[in-house]
Amino acid sequence: MKRKILVAYDGSVLSKEALQDARLQAAGVPETEVHVISVVSQSGPSANITMARNIQWELAENLRPELEEIKKEFEADGITITTDVIIEDVHRNEGTTICEYAENHDVDLIIVGSRGLGNVKQVFLGSVSNRVLQQANCPVLIIK
Repeated sequence: MKRKILVAYDGSVLSKEALQDARLQAAGVPETEVHVISVVSQSGPSANITMARNIQWELAENLRPELEEIKKEFEADGITITTDVIIEDVHRNEGTTICEYAENHDVDLIIVGSRGLGNVKQVFLGSVSNRVLQQANCPVLIIK
């Protein structure tokens, strides 16, 4: 039976650690498929939709070479991998998009980095990781 692992990647240290965990879990298990996605949501001035979309496209284009390098590294280890940058047309939490992707691709495990908030980082998760934890229909591994 094929196992599918989804890694939410944003270029942060914790998302890079999530990649390494996925690599370890997939190593030597030929039936494992890894999906690495980056979600770019609307940012910038909401009053100027053209400027906000240009910022989105620029962020997405900056992520694509990184994802291509990740793909080469995984393939060199014999791991089946799919990478994608998803550009959100609506302003919402990226965790929702991650969960929808996982459901649409029959993902068995989502790996996402946590994000601390100041001095209370042991108490609260980042908004994206919290959303994934609450909405996912499969197990979630949060890297901290």
